[in-house]
Amino acid sequence: MICYSRIEIFESRFISRLKKPILSILIGGILAAVGMYITLSFIPVISTTEKYNISVDPIMVADHMGTETHVALKNTGKNTLTNVTVHYSGTTRSDIIPILNPGEKVSLSPPDASDLSNVMVTTDQGINVTKQYRTPASADFVGNSGYGG
Repeated sequence: MICYSRIEIFESRFISRLKKPILSILIGGILAAVGMYITLSFIPVISTTEKYNISVDPIMVADHMGTETHVALKNTGKNTLTNVTVHYSGTTRSDIIPILNPGEKVSLSPPDASDLSNVMVTTDQGINVTKQYRTPASADFVGNSGYGG
């Protein structure tokens, strides 16, 4: 006759009671993971692009030939932007782009006598971006076409 201590009897009962819930949780987790994988595989990727957005890149290149400035704009949103207004610092006139379609790029040159510290871009859709001019690490002039980037 085998004699079991109270601890051995308790441990065997306790472990046998835990086997079913642990196995159920494990199987449920695996099924949930497989279900999520299959669901995400068939759902089209949701675009994180905003409805209205614009990229503004004011560039200033200075070398022995002089200073060349450009403001590059790109509609990075999903919808068309209207009345994109580029305000140059100082008292110079602003440039207005009536329509800027998604993905469209425009490069503008600030008028003479512009204060080349920053540029502000606004749209009818409520976008308001102010950026300082940046100087690229290396950019040479290309003939008469201006900035070579």
